[in-house]
Amino acid sequence: MTLHSWRDAYSGMSTDNIKGLILALSSSLFIGSSFIIKKKGLKKAGASGIRAGSGGYSYLYEPLWWVGMITMVVGEVANFAAYAFAPAILVTPLGALSIIISAVLAHIILRERLHIFGVLGCALCVVGSTTIVLHAPQERAIESVAEVWDLATEPAFVLYGVLVLVAVFVLVLHYIPLYGQTHVMCYIGVCSLVGSLSVMSVKALGIALKLTFSGMNQLVYPQTWAFTFCVLICVITQMNYLNKALDTFNTAVVSPIYYAMFTTLTILASVIMFKDWDGQDPTQIITELCGFVTILSGTFLLHKTKDMADGSIRSSKQMDEEEGIPLRRHDSSNMRLP
Repeated sequence: MTLHSWRDAYSGMSTDNIKGLILALSSSLFIGSSFIIKKKGLKKAGASGIRAGSGGYSYLYEPLWWVGMITMVVGEVANFAAYAFAPAILVTPLGALSIIISAVLAHIILRERLHIFGVLGCALCVVGSTTIVLHAPQERAIESVAEVWDLATEPAFVLYGVLVLVAVFVLVLHYIPLYGQTHVMCYIGVCSLVGSLSVMSVKALGIALKLTFSGMNQLVYPQTWAFTFCVLICVITQMNYLNKALDTFNTAVVSPIYYAMFTTLTILASVIMFKDWDGQDPTQIITELCGFVTILSGTFLLHKTKDMADGSIRSSKQMDEEEGIPLRRHDSSNMRLP
């Protein structure tokens, strides 16, 4: 690559991308903290009522859970705004920083030991995030919410949406009743699949509001309200199954796997719908993918080493006992996949 082409490729981030970056970083701080606060609230609620993992909703009467929920809402609002200014390929992977915050706070508050290799995992997340930030595509110029609707109704994205909905119904109706209490992928699969659609709807709604505040009213378009309806349905579904996952499994397991699946599917959905890579050369795309793989490596290193303590690995049963969570009895037929 010549000096001239290098300057063209790395001429700097646009103003919109910088705004999106700042909002995404703020979002990670709030969301990472909310995981721990909600976990504490779920534990307190589960000690005196039916746990969320067993289908209970006693956590709705626990003030600490609501503090965590409010913290998460603030983070999600910042995340919502970030998508209005920057492409999903830039915003979504930065969620890895919330994993770091969650891991550190879990180590301090929940006594979930952070192994030295977990620290290495945190470093990998930071390196991968930085790589993506430096090579992220510029935000696509969109003049109305109708343009976003046209992108969402193209055959490729319609096919993706149909496949996601079919997968969610299969998980909810078949796999969760059988294996939801023993296999984290059931709950996280629903959260991640629905989440990829919610991000596309959130981005569309964010663009509509940004254009409205700039003087081009988008609230008169029915597409704006259609995207709003999609956001509400998707967010409610995500919250429900994320609560079940957090209450049933260790935070150090839920956070990295949820991040990895959610980010992968969101980037895929964004590439299909918004065609984020159309204006980039292969070198930039490959660099972004390498950054993403680096982040995934970091999150799974955190996952694999988080339960290591003094040279041994604690079982999930031991982790539950240490945290004071009542252990559930499982029917033996539900303990393993066929």
